[in-house]
Order: sequence, then structure tokens, then C-alpha cells
Amino acid sequence: MSAWLDAGFHGSMHYMARHGMKRARPAELVPGTASVITARMDYLPRECEAGWQAIEWQRISDARAATVSVYARGRDYHKVLRTRLQALADCIAQAIGPFGHRVFTDSAPVLEVELATRSGMGWRGKHTLALSRDAGSMFFLGELFVDLALPPTPPVGAHCGTCSACSDVCPTRAITAPYRLDARRCISYLTIEHDGAIPAELRPLIGNRIVGCDDCQLVCPWNKYAQRSGLTDFDARHGFDDTTLLTLWLWSESEFLQRTEGSSIRRIGWQRWRRNLAVALGNALHATGDTSVGQALQAARDAADPLVQEHIDWGLNAARRATPAPAAR
Repeated sequence: MSAWLDAGFHGSMHYMARHGMKRARPAELVPGTASVITARMDYLPRECEAGWQAIEWQRISDARAATVSVYARGRDYHKVLRTRLQALADCIAQAIGPFGHRVFTDSAPVLEVELATRSGMGWRGKHTLALSRDAGSMFFLGELFVDLALPPTPPVGAHCGTCSACSDVCPTRAITAPYRLDARRCISYLTIEHDGAIPAELRPLIGNRIVGCDDCQLVCPWNKYAQRSGLTDFDARHGFDDTTLLTLWLWSESEFLQRTEGSSIRRIGWQRWRRNLAVALGNALHATGDTSVGQALQAARDAADPLVQEHIDWGLNAARRATPAPAAR
């Protein structure tokens, strides 16, 4: 963790450095913590078809299509998982009486993958995500920090072997070595966490991905065991599993806010949403030469804020040439 921070791989996520080693010491984060109960929640939508990875690869290869990471297409998982973890805490209290606890769902400086792997939920894959033999990596993690001394469950062994599919497929080569991710190059970081200009050399590699990136999970052999959620919460909303870049580009800010209400997409805000779409539309223009794409970018240019305008100008620059994103696997 310290070496990763020292290398600057956390990019502009300064909170990671600010909390320092507290992230690795639960009792410092929540005084009195004696144990951590880890939990997972599968998030593949109920309607996911067999061969869903191939469907996702096809979407990524269609320059005009909009690709939103699978996890972000439904209801904000923070709300869903937090509610269920609190219900678990209430059940425990009914059985044993009041006890000290705190719920976390990607909402504080908690090393979720480390806790999950130490508790036997799975192992850390080479892409740095938690992997399970019976669920792949398509699940959310949450924790209950409790003041109960519970018997620990043993960790499980890793099962990545010599596979390097995740690092081989990463469009921006963000997986710099097994188990080592440079967030500054990761498309999920660039489209969600990063609030400034996306580095020009990485923009062509983003392709049509506008919120997050699933490539390392799509290619992972273990995700043939990914489990569908039984909850309606993770069903795709507003066509986020089947829409075009131009359709989303034509949304007004009020439409964006209305259609992303209760969604984790709302968290990136209007400016990043438009910035990401401008990059993806620029890539679509470069790939297809579709004049309607260029016209849509040009029509929005003068009213755009400086950050979005910069990315529109980049997209409109027909002279730019860069290495295209890798072909879908």
C-alpha cells in the first residue's frame, strides 16, 4: 500500500494518502473494532443472457454505442448494500443484544479487497479485484466493523496461475504488473474519479467507454461463474445497457439529473459526463467519419465550459491520429 502511494498510482485520489495506514488498521478507523464481517452482493442484472461477455464486447466494438460499466447501470449500489448490511446488524442485535458496529460500503478508507481476501471470500486477482471461484468478480463488497471477538475464517488460495488475460486486454495498460494497478491510466479512474482533463494520449484508448471500464473482468475466465442478482435494483435503467453516444449527448443537464437519480452515475456530475461523452464521440467520429457526430459536437461547443470545450475540440480535430483501442476479445 505504501509503495503504491509513493509511486503516485492513486492519481488525484488524495484521500487515500491522507488516511495513510489507517486504511489497514480497522481499530484505528473505528475504535473498539474487534472483528470485521465481510459481505458480497452479486450485481449482474437479472436479465443478463448467457454469453453476456460476448454481448458486452460487441457493444465496446461499436463506435457509436455508449458503454457504461455493468455495475453502474442500475440503482446506486452504496444505498442497496448499506441497507442490507444494516438489516444484518439488526438481526445480530436481535439475537445477541446491542453491540457496537459500523457499516461500510465503499464509503470510507477501508481496504475492502484485502479484508475480503483475508476472510476467505476469494483471492486478489492480478487486476487487483477480488475473485471467487463461484462468482468471478462481478460483485460489490461491504463490511460490518463490530466490537465482537469473532472466530476468523481462513483465507483461500489464489487461482490465477499463469493467466495474464486481464493485463493483456487493458486498453491503457493500467495493470503495470500482476496485482499492481496505476489508477492514473485506468479508464474507470479517468472517467469517474478524475475531475480534470483526460490526458490526450489516453483519449483514443477510451473508445466508447463513458462510465467505468469492464474489460479486465469481461476477459477473466472466472467470470463464467459470475452470478446474476435476484434484485430489481441492478436491472439497467434508462437504456444504459443499449443506447448510443449521440442519444446521451443530446440530454440537457436537467435530463441528466432526472435520469440518473438514484444511480451511481450521478456521482460523476454533469461536467465529467459531458467530458467523457465528448471523448467517446471524438473517437466515434475518428472511427466512422459520421458527419452527424461532428455536427453534434460542433453545435455544443460554444456553450460548453472550458474543460468540456477542450475535449470537444480534441474530438473535432480530424488530423489527430493515435493508436486505436485493442479489438474486442
